[in-house]
Amino acid sequence: MLRLFVIYHDQQHHAILPRSRFASVLMKGVGIFCLSPSSIWTSSHNHHHNHNSKLRGSNIGSFPVMTREHFLRSSRSERALYLFMRHPLTIAFGYVFIFLYGMCLYPFFDKPRAHTDCLVAFCVHVAVGVGLALGFGWEGVILAQTIPLLISGGLGSYLFYAQHNFPDVSFHDKAGWTYEKAALESSSYMRTGHLMAWFTANIGYHHIHHLNAKIPFYRLPEVLEKIPELGNPKTTSLHPMEIARCLRLKVWDVKSQRMVGLSHG
Repeated sequence: MLRLFVIYHDQQHHAILPRSRFASVLMKGVGIFCLSPSSIWTSSHNHHHNHNSKLRGSNIGSFPVMTREHFLRSSRSERALYLFMRHPLTIAFGYVFIFLYGMCLYPFFDKPRAHTDCLVAFCVHVAVGVGLALGFGWEGVILAQTIPLLISGGLGSYLFYAQHNFPDVSFHDKAGWTYEKAALESSSYMRTGHLMAWFTANIGYHHIHHLNAKIPFYRLPEVLEKIPELGNPKTTSLHPMEIARCLRLKVWDVKSQRMVGLSHG
């Protein structure tokens, strides 16, 4: 499911099969199946690419980032919402909070006419669950739908989080922002083994993907090998210590120019 989602992601960028009507229809179906309908995915993800690492306006299609000063000036409710959106449990249960709610229910109720496919995705998801329950009982729902989506949704949510929330990440105000700088300094290269690279369809080569989203997933390793200037990226990994380091990051500290935890300073 995770690999299929990244392939869908590439097709939405027109990196693969850009002129195939069959692929377009098929991938729209994949988006509905993966709880990432094309109407909301395309609009939010394109915004993310165009505003990655900006301190203002980068929250659409990504995890929100506040400066330390902004966080301290915010109301209690604003702080609570911000910390909830970045909380490890919210990421772990991305199936519920990010995909089912954030990509389906919220967009539809916010703009029903623009996001009817979001309602379709939710209804299809419920229908599949009901079908599994009728055919195989609640065990079928849990084993064939809930657990796979919890795993793929949690892993996918963390990958997306860590690609732009890691210790060496850089954020900029609009005046100091360029697309290339955001790609190379604010997007990570996640080092993984060959097996995980296959399951994630090379999405770990994220700095290259942000530099040029039209490069298909299967050529990203080749680009890293052939272009020396891309060979010293900012990195992270799925090692438990690295995951813990990334999840501790909460706000952008302007003075030190780095992401820090709330207890910093």
